[in-house]
Amino acid sequence: MKHILTLRFICILFFISTFLPASAVTLPAIFSNHMVLQQNAEVTVWGWGKPGEPISVSGSWDNQEVKTSPGNLAQWSVKLKTPAAGGPYTLTVKGYNTIVIDDVLLGEVWLCSGQSNMEWSARAGIDNAQEHIAQANYPSIRFFSVAHSTSDVPQQDLKGQWVVCTPETMTDFSSVGYFFGRDLHQNLKVPVGLINSSWGGTPAEVWVNPNIIAANPVLAKSAAQREEVAWCPVQPGKAFNTMIAPLIPFRLAGALWYQGESNANAPEVYAQLLPTLIQNWRTQWQQEFPFYYVQIAPFTYGGTEEWPRLAEAQFKTLQVPKTGMAVIHDVGNTQDIHPRNKLDVGKRLAAIALNKTYGKEDIAHSGPLYRSMKVEGNKIRLYFDHTTGGLMTKGKELTHFEVAGADQKFVKANGKIEGNTVVVQAKDVKQPVAVRFGWENTATPNLFNKAGLPASSFRTDDWPKENQK
Repeated sequence: MKHILTLRFICILFFISTFLPASAVTLPAIFSNHMVLQQNAEVTVWGWGKPGEPISVSGSWDNQEVKTSPGNLAQWSVKLKTPAAGGPYTLTVKGYNTIVIDDVLLGEVWLCSGQSNMEWSARAGIDNAQEHIAQANYPSIRFFSVAHSTSDVPQQDLKGQWVVCTPETMTDFSSVGYFFGRDLHQNLKVPVGLINSSWGGTPAEVWVNPNIIAANPVLAKSAAQREEVAWCPVQPGKAFNTMIAPLIPFRLAGALWYQGESNANAPEVYAQLLPTLIQNWRTQWQQEFPFYYVQIAPFTYGGTEEWPRLAEAQFKTLQVPKTGMAVIHDVGNTQDIHPRNKLDVGKRLAAIALNKTYGKEDIAHSGPLYRSMKVEGNKIRLYFDHTTGGLMTKGKELTHFEVAGADQKFVKANGKIEGNTVVVQAKDVKQPVAVRFGWENTATPNLFNKAGLPASSFRTDDWPKENQK
C-alpha cells in the first residue's frame, strides 16, 4: 500500500509539472532597466522559457506585440522594429509571467572593447579627472560594463546591468568610451548606449572565436607560442566566449577597439589578426557594422621597431571596409603605456563616427595618411590622403623622416612641406628609393594637417627588419 501511495504522489507531481503553467520566461542581463536599444533598426530580443510557452514581446513606442514560443531547447527570440531616437519607453515580455523593463531609450549603441587603455577609467587616473567626473551628468548616456570571465565554450549570458551616466557611474567606466559617447550625444542630440567589454593585458586572440584561430595556421602557431600570465587570459577565445558571445545579436551601431600593445611582439601576425577579428565579429552578428580603432601610442618596448610595425599593421587594416583609425602619437607618453589623455582619444574616435557613420562631412576625422611617392632626382615627393586644409608642422622643422638608397641603409632626412606634399632628402643619399616616417618605438613626429590631426607613421618599403644596418 505504501508503494502505491508513493507512485500516486509521483504521478500527481508529474501531472502538475506537465500541465500547469510555470513562471519560466527570462531574459539575458543585457536587457535591463535604463538600457538603450538601437534606433531606426530591427532589434533582436531573446531569452528563455518553458518549451511551448506562449510569449509576446512589445515596446511601448508602438505597442505592437510580436509572438513566439520556446522550442525544445527552451530558447526564443523575436525581432522588433524601433523608430527614431526617443524615450523613455518600456519593453514588455509576457509568458506565464511578465517582465517589464523600464526607462528604455532608443538611440545609438556602441560596443567598446580591447585591453587596458580601453578599460582605463577616471578612477585609474586621467588628465583633469575631477573636472570630467563632476561634469558627467548625462541622463541620456547609458553604460553597461561586462565583468571579466572566461570559458572554454561560448556562454549564453553574462553579468552586468545598464546604468545612467552620472559622476558616480562615469568614474569606473571606460574613459575613452565615455568621451566618445559624450561627443556623439552632444553632436547628434540622441541617447547613446555604451557597452564596455575590455580586459587589461589581453592579446587580440582571446577576443576571437577560437575555431577561427585554429583554422588559420599562422594565427594558431603564434597563439600557441604565448606564455601564460597572471593578470589575464592569453588563449584564443577565452574572453570571446564569455564577454562577446553573450552579447550577440544585440543590435549595434558599431564597435570601438583600443588594443595592440600585447601583440607588439608579433606585428606581422597582427596584420592578419585584426582583420580576422573584425570579420569574425561581423559574421557572428550578421551585421557589417562600422569598426573604428585606435592606433596605439609610441612606447619604450625594449627593442627598436615594435611600435612602428604594429602601427603599420593597424594602418593596413584600413583596407577593410567600414573601418577608421584614430592616430594618437601626439597625445601619448613614451614612458607610460597608459597615456592619461583619454579625452582626445575618445574625441578622435567620435570624429570618425560622426563623419563616416553619421554623415557629418564637415568634421575632420583623420590626419594625413601616406598614399604614394615619386622620386625626383635626389629627392622623394610624398603624397597623402586627408590633408584637410593643407599640411603643417608643429615646430620649426619636420622631424622623424629617413631615406635610404638601394643599400637599404636609412639615414636622417630633411623634410619640406610643399602644398599638400612633403619633399624629403638626405645629402648622403644621392639616389633615394625609400622613405620612413616615425619609424622607431618612441617617435613623436610633428606632421599634421591644418585640422590639427597627426600623420600616421609609415614606410614606403617592405624590406625585412634584418636587412637594415
